Amino acid sequence: MSLSLDDVKRIAHLARIRVSDTEAAQTQGQLNGIFSLIEAMQAVDTQGVEPMAHARDVYQRLRDDRATETDRREAYQAVAPQTEAGLYLVPKVIE
Repeated sequence: MSLSLDDVKRIAHLARIRVSDTEAAQTQGQLNGIFSLIEAMQAVDTQGVEPMAHARDVYQRLRDDRATETDRREAYQAVAPQTEAGLYLVPKVIE
């Protein structure tokens, strides 16, 4: 896929970007280069290749997902101005 100069100007207009003719020509070359690279990458046969999360074999050490803190809700709510059914009550701000 390659873009024409009119395509680049139309995209710039849609993006509300003012570009001169020389800037549009430069941008056209850059975008067409990007599209050529994408086409070359899509032409590579990737059958049987597993997707990778990282280019190197890097693994994140994970810890067990378990609670280590004790439940202190009662202590925190004991000093709160107002609570109800385990929730903090706050004054109405917006009328």
